[in-house]
Amino acid sequence: MICDVHAHYTPKNFSQFMGDRFASPVHLPVKRGMALHPFSDSPEDIENRFRLMEDAGVGRQVLSPNHPPYLPDEAESVTGVKMLNDAYAEFASRYPDRISSYVMLPLPHIDASLKEMARGFDQLGCVGVNMNIVCLGRSIAETEFEPIYAEMNRRGAVLFVHPAGSGICSLFIVDYNYRASVGTSLEDATFVLHMIAKQIPHRYPNIKFIVPHLGGPMPMLLNRLDQQGQNPSGHPNLAEAPSITAKKFYYDTVCYGSKPAFLCALEAFGADHLVTGSDYPVLQDYEPYRETFAYIERLGLPKSVTDKILHHNAQSLFGFDH
Repeated sequence: MICDVHAHYTPKNFSQFMGDRFASPVHLPVKRGMALHPFSDSPEDIENRFRLMEDAGVGRQVLSPNHPPYLPDEAESVTGVKMLNDAYAEFASRYPDRISSYVMLPLPHIDASLKEMARGFDQLGCVGVNMNIVCLGRSIAETEFEPIYAEMNRRGAVLFVHPAGSGICSLFIVDYNYRASVGTSLEDATFVLHMIAKQIPHRYPNIKFIVPHLGGPMPMLLNRLDQQGQNPSGHPNLAEAPSITAKKFYYDTVCYGSKPAFLCALEAFGADHLVTGSDYPVLQDYEPYRETFAYIERLGLPKSVTDKILHHNAQSLFGFDH
């Protein structure tokens, strides 16, 4: 069975707490946007979620929010994150064979985040950490976030990162209405680039990073980064070539069924570093849930490769039963 490492879920009380600051108002009588799809904790939505999973051959989803509450006020941020983590843990406890979750952190508040990470792993049974790539306009590669990486490294944790919908904080993307269609993939690539520049995977080798959407344009940039990216005007003092660092990450398979994108990532990163994800329910506006995985089996790849990507890599990464 497939393990979907990139699926979203929103408790209604969290949407009420966030109000207009949250993009998926599942608590409102009239649903709009992503909330048109089974996305909330209502019994009907949970039943429909499981129906879609069964139809797609997905045995387990690992859940995260599409927008964690990164808020300037620490108390408010902690309240929102605990609300999410408690709801996810309760959902997973009811369906332990089908649902797991990442622990969300009340960033940018470091001490509170370390406490919540410990609670997530030690009390709630979370299987990894979820962080957005941008936190209140700051890259999560910045020095102030280093204690988070040190603790994840100590625990040998899985870290799933997700775009914040910032359009890489660029007016050239946002003002031209490419925030979602292109900006998310640019955020994915920017995260990997920032990790390379700060040498975080090299310095914290026990963290298992998952980057969504095949890493955006990263598969096409490895040779260029190894050549031009290490020249004197770039990053000449890296401990290892950028391509070596990039190949340490895992990348999920969300690409709207693009064969060229998938094959490029497969060639760049290898079959061992691709894991199944869906960005559920975002792609539901564009393709059926089952199609998010089914396209992989139509690419003409050897069965051993598709089996590894669909049925083994994510399961091994998290220690789930195959």
